[in-house]
Amino acid sequence: MDKQARKQRKVTPDYKSIYSDILKNEFPEKIEECQSLLNKKHLSVLDVQKLNQKVFGVSDQNSKAENGKYHSYKKSDILHMLDYQRKHNLNNSQLARHFKLSNNSVSKWKRMFLI
Repeated sequence: MDKQARKQRKVTPDYKSIYSDILKNEFPEKIEECQSLLNKKHLSVLDVQKLNQKVFGVSDQNSKAENGKYHSYKKSDILHMLDYQRKHNLNNSQLARHFKLSNNSVSKWKRMFLI
């Protein structure tokens, strides 16, 4: 099987329906607050993180650190973050804190996509 065929079969989770079901069944009082994100045509990784924060609230520091290890970002999400950095005149550390990333990740992305 060639690469093209494998890429076409790659299926991503339908976060809209997942979060809609969670809100409808578990948190009906938060539906209005999350509606603007759920109405988007495509949800980015950042949108999913915002939804998760709005639905489940702030988690403890240990689980944040553990969850942060396994994030993966699409090129479009990375470029969005780097554009945010440029628009708001942030250095790498400030950008990393804002998006809860590693400074090393930001440096690597800048080398990969901007230089």
